Amino acid sequence: MKSYVSDTSALMGGHLTRLVKSGEFEGCQIIVPKAVVAALEQEARLGRDSGFSGLAELRRLKQLSDEGRITLELVGERPAEIGSADKIAASVREIARAKGAVLVTSDEVMAEVARVEGVEVQFLRPAPSERMPKLLEYFRPGVMSVHLKERVRPMAKVGRPDNLRLEVLDENPLTEAQLREMVHEIIERAREDPEGRVEIERSGATVVQFREYRIAIARPPFSDGLEITAVRPIVKVTLDDYHLSEKLKERLRKRAEGILIAGPPGAGKTTFAQALAEFYRSQSKIVKTMESPRDLQVSDEITQYTALEDDMAKTADILLLVRPDYTIYDELRKTSDFQIFADMRLAGVGMVGVVHSTRAIDAVQRLIGRVELGMIPMIADTVIFIKEGQIKEVYSLSTRVGVPHGMVEADLARPMVEVTDFETGEPVYQIYSFGEEVVVMPVRREPTRNEKRKAEMIRAEIRRLIGGDVEVRMISADSALVIADEEDVSRIIGRGGRTVERLERKLGVRIEVRSRDVEDEEI
Repeated sequence: MKSYVSDTSALMGGHLTRLVKSGEFEGCQIIVPKAVVAALEQEARLGRDSGFSGLAELRRLKQLSDEGRITLELVGERPAEIGSADKIAASVREIARAKGAVLVTSDEVMAEVARVEGVEVQFLRPAPSERMPKLLEYFRPGVMSVHLKERVRPMAKVGRPDNLRLEVLDENPLTEAQLREMVHEIIERAREDPEGRVEIERSGATVVQFREYRIAIARPPFSDGLEITAVRPIVKVTLDDYHLSEKLKERLRKRAEGILIAGPPGAGKTTFAQALAEFYRSQSKIVKTMESPRDLQVSDEITQYTALEDDMAKTADILLLVRPDYTIYDELRKTSDFQIFADMRLAGVGMVGVVHSTRAIDAVQRLIGRVELGMIPMIADTVIFIKEGQIKEVYSLSTRVGVPHGMVEADLARPMVEVTDFETGEPVYQIYSFGEEVVVMPVRREPTRNEKRKAEMIRAEIRRLIGGDVEVRMISADSALVIADEEDVSRIIGRGGRTVERLERKLGVRIEVRSRDVEDEEI
């Protein structure tokens, strides 16, 4: 009877039962060191799906042993403490040598070291299966995401970003056993398939990228039950599909080098980022991505990087040596992400960052406090807000010195970050320091009904005084700015300011009067 010793990689990959069922390992002895069992148990207790996959494979081997198809033997001492992976690997090789058995592994390093030590090795290369994983069978045409949880009916979001609906896929709730089988299958396939990888593995959570599908797995104690969420892009678009104005295309092509793509979850930010990456590639630019997980669907010419040693700062260090023209950073959430984005932008790399936000200005506000206020336009000069798969707003950022909107005294002038509507050039927000606080002040807003009434009253009173028309802007409910011709300003103010004071008392509104010429110069 031929004997085989399995390491953790062979068990996690589910290779042994496949070889038994194919007849290659039929009637053989399979030896599993107890140190390997202990390592799998520890992984499972930490909530890692690789541990559960390995234990599930052991359970299947035990069943095959009970059926008389193989002989399963657990050997060696169970360690009091789980040592390093190197120590476990060394003990597995030692058992294989002592038993005169063949070491079965899918770990290339393990195989090479065993050969050097004179141990016979059967290296199991992943053999991609042709069968579609059961989880992906839920993805019929039009399905954007699938949501599965134990004791709950399977559901899916169907449609496009601008018209999504939640549908029940099956009236029968899923069991924990069904979900565990799906988890094992998808992780096994991700390890076998060249286009699959386990991106993140934490205690209670695993994220798998399998071809175009991003699959998030959550289990207790992180979640209150086993849950699988799978998402796929439903459309692949180019920049032309967004019907950009020539002005915006020109800015993206030549000037915009610090871009924030903002929008709520599921709005189509990643899809637009993909289109922008392909646009820059078509412009003969070197494009890289920084992602965790790596789920952008881009051409092979665009290299996708993840966190190096779980640290995006180390990824940035390498990228600065690679010297790309543009880097897509998907996505900016933590303070460290914004600091890395700022550091790379100030180093001269064109940066495109993906940010979750409910409004376009919220993306800019997320930079406040993380970088110096005056540096914001140097880091992000363009904000593109995506909602329902469409570009809803585009802002450009710049620095200027002036009196903030709502203030009237000239000595209150200060440096400001001005956020303007890119297409019209009209200011939308002003960001400035006021004391120890940073203020984000809307410049353009719809006046209330009461403010409109007061503005009309002011206009009527002044028209009665001077016989001419003026422009009245309500700064707030009790403050107004009157803009008149130069020759009319003194008549409105009156000697010693008496006329305007009388108007203020009568109307209950503080009035500031400015010459139209001065206002035009400030604009």
